Amino acid sequence: MYDASDPFYMVMQKYNMKRGNTMIKAGIIGATGYAGAELVRILMNHKEVEIAWYGSRSYVDENYADIYGNMFQIVDAKCMDDNMEELAESVDVIFTATPQGFLAGVLTEDILSKVKIVDLSADFRIKDVATYEKWYKIEHKSPQFIDEAVYGLCEINRDKVTKETRLVANPGCYTTCSILTAYPLVKEGLIDTDTLIVDAKSGTSGAGRGAKTPNLFCEVNESMKAYGVASHRHTPEIEEQLGYAAGKEILINFTPHLVPMNRGILATEYATLKKKPDGTLPTYDEIKAVYDKYYANEKFVRVLKKGVCPETKWVEGSNYVDVNFVIDERTGRIIMMGALDNLVKGAAGQAVQNMNLLFGFDEAEGLNMVPMFP
Repeated sequence: MYDASDPFYMVMQKYNMKRGNTMIKAGIIGATGYAGAELVRILMNHKEVEIAWYGSRSYVDENYADIYGNMFQIVDAKCMDDNMEELAESVDVIFTATPQGFLAGVLTEDILSKVKIVDLSADFRIKDVATYEKWYKIEHKSPQFIDEAVYGLCEINRDKVTKETRLVANPGCYTTCSILTAYPLVKEGLIDTDTLIVDAKSGTSGAGRGAKTPNLFCEVNESMKAYGVASHRHTPEIEEQLGYAAGKEILINFTPHLVPMNRGILATEYATLKKKPDGTLPTYDEIKAVYDKYYANEKFVRVLKKGVCPETKWVEGSNYVDVNFVIDERTGRIIMMGALDNLVKGAAGQAVQNMNLLFGFDEAEGLNMVPMFP
């Protein structure tokens, strides 16, 4: 039960009285991008939410189902614009599935006083403005909101995403996979973080829906390439969050690769294991116990059986992250592996998970999708 003087309660009462029901109204800016479309797919099956605004600057007044034929006779709505001021008056939560710079360029205190926002861009993920501007090469237009933004990696920051939270910075796909794969060992101090290397692969949907020559079928099919080598903009996000876990600054090598598949992230991470006081390496059982300490009670993180390597095909279309590890006793290193769907746990699914926490819903509501195969 909420206290009648609770601002959250009063806001909810206002909206509930206005519409005569208890459904949460959601607006999506960027609803016709891949992550936005995935938000629509997930929210259509959420028993507590109705989508009131399909925002898309490129398709204003066009039927949403004409853009995404899978929504024929499911979504009967036209695309609207990206007017955040008007949207804030109409809904309870806004998802911004937009390029970097959009939300930071339009966000105001007036908007945040009326609505909760889950931002799928990087605008509020990185706490240092100079770091953001260096890696994203744009000026941050609303740095005054960075400190209050909560980094929404639910398995790590769940207690910070509360009914009082106004702004959630939804983590990136590479970062979610990379962080969750290594987090337990970094947090427990079992690896030398100075030796941490992250090698990651992504399907082409991670690059968005815009028409770009490098993403054409003939450019991607039957090929694989590294990109953003030593310069990918998710690097500081991974470093910052793992740095919090380690209690010190961390620098990593992060190399992403583009592979010819629609969905998926696979991260393979390498680090030197710290030896125990007796000079031996931690055993498999000891490392497994650490992963279980952090993830045994996490619905969406699955620590696989010994010897089973994560595969993107076993998480596709779901909010699950599969992780595992192998100890290389010959080199004294550990190989950590993680796989997720970049559009679900790496974007829209995690955003819904954050929304559930913001409004006190079951965290898994709308997200109980079984991975699809083939």
